[in-house]
Amino acid sequence: MAIQLEIVTPEKKIFSDEVDGVVIPGIEGEMGVLPQHAPLVTTLVPGELAYTKDSKQEELAIGDGFVEVTAQKVSVLTDMAVSDDEIDEAAVEAALERAQRSLSEKLTDEEVAATQAAIMKSMAQLHLKRRRKRV
Repeated sequence: MAIQLEIVTPEKKIFSDEVDGVVIPGIEGEMGVLPQHAPLVTTLVPGELAYTKDSKQEELAIGDGFVEVTAQKVSVLTDMAVSDDEIDEAAVEAALERAQRSLSEKLTDEEVAATQAAIMKSMAQLHLKRRRKRV
C-alpha cells in the first residue's frame, strides 16, 4: 500500500508520486506519515523531508510551509525544496554568514524574523549536504 506525495513550491511542482512513507519536519517535531494516516493540517519548519519508495530513502531540504495529510495523500506546500545535488555548499555558507552578520545590525521585528527564517533554511541545506557527503 502506498500514499501519494506532492511537494509544491511557488515556482513549480517538485515531486508527485506514490511513496511508502514520509517523514516531515513539523512545528512540533518530526512526523512520520504512512498510508491511512489520520487527516491533519500542520505547519512545516525548515528541515529535512524524507520519503521512502521501493525501499530507497530520498531526502530534500525544505523551508517553511504547510502540509495536509489525508488517508491517501500528503500535500506539502513550501517556499523551498531542494535535493543535496542542487545545493551549492559555498553559496549557502556565504548566505548564512551574511544573515548572521545582519542580526547584529538594528533590525525591525519583521527583519529579524525574515533573517532567522533564512538562517534556518540555510542550516537545513547545509545539514543535508554535509550528511550526504559523509554517506
